[in-house]
Amino acid sequence: MFDLIIRQARLSNGALTDIAIDKGKIAAVGMLSGSAVREWDLAGRYWLSAGWIDSHVHCYAKSPIYHDEADRIGVESGVTTVVDAGSAGADEIDDFFQLTRGASTRVYALLNIARGGIVTQNELADMANLDEQAVKAALQRHPGFIVGLKARISSSVVEQNGIQPLRRAKTMQQDNGQLPLMVHIGNDPPDLDEIADLLTAGDTITHCYHGKANRILAPSGILRASITRALQRGVRLDVGHGSASFSFAVARAAIAQGILPHTISSDIYCRNRLNGPVYSLAQVMSKFLHLGMTLSQVIDCVTTQAADGLRLAEVGRLEPGYAADLTIFDLQRAVCLFGDSDGQTLPGERQLVPLVAVVGGQGSMTDEGKKRNDLSL
Repeated sequence: MFDLIIRQARLSNGALTDIAIDKGKIAAVGMLSGSAVREWDLAGRYWLSAGWIDSHVHCYAKSPIYHDEADRIGVESGVTTVVDAGSAGADEIDDFFQLTRGASTRVYALLNIARGGIVTQNELADMANLDEQAVKAALQRHPGFIVGLKARISSSVVEQNGIQPLRRAKTMQQDNGQLPLMVHIGNDPPDLDEIADLLTAGDTITHCYHGKANRILAPSGILRASITRALQRGVRLDVGHGSASFSFAVARAAIAQGILPHTISSDIYCRNRLNGPVYSLAQVMSKFLHLGMTLSQVIDCVTTQAADGLRLAEVGRLEPGYAADLTIFDLQRAVCLFGDSDGQTLPGERQLVPLVAVVGGQGSMTDEGKKRNDLSL
């Protein structure tokens, strides 16, 4: 007998299935005849996917600039795994790790290559903040928590140091088992071509659709040659929406050329969650439904592709043996108006509304889920 069977769940491809959960793992997927201690019947009305992974958030609550609570942007918003993208460096990572132990959401970290993390907006303006030995020691202390490195390579962060912090980041990466490296792009210098030419297979460019001059599209509107070469080498594109890093115009033009993101992430923290334009990962995902991506493509960007990019071996898939991390959601049809980081708007008619987040077999309703009288779990 299973611990839980979820009946008649609708997958992103429209198919219906049952999911059996036992001892915190997915035990079986398909039309099941077995019994369970508990059953939830979605009756084909609600959608289900592997638990959503937001691969770029800021949830170190003690960070002075970008901070939030892991569960507020996690399970309470339908997201089962969050990856903090560089809020903490080697100096704060022990404290950040301890803070996350009480969260219901799975929390991982990309370690900022600056040992102080983001305590100012220009953490890479002083090369003395880069300490390879401190990075190595932090990785040795938290091998299951730190899943990669984060380097913010834009003019306001690096100031006069240009491309040099990225060169140091690549050395840190190579010296520590070729960990995933996420690179923030924005205003130049350094020029995006310089950045892209240093990146190798598995590296991620975040804020890939920002609207600043140093963007992935050339003035002609086609993809920069350096980005084409990077993608051919296996470099990945991450959305990282944020307060100032997502343009409908750039995303629309890129997607029209077949340049889709590998991962959809929010770059969420308290202010852009409360005041926009981000609000939640679900809102960011909904925008991409209106920019030409299918539901299956959007869901893949926050499940399988997110897990693969960060080498998260136990989550991201609806397959037996994987952690029982699930998101149950509605695809609500209602007139809505979405905003980007440049003040532009996009009218829509569909929104992803997360209702339940299940982590390791333990389910909790989101705020919206609690309002649904017909969803009894």
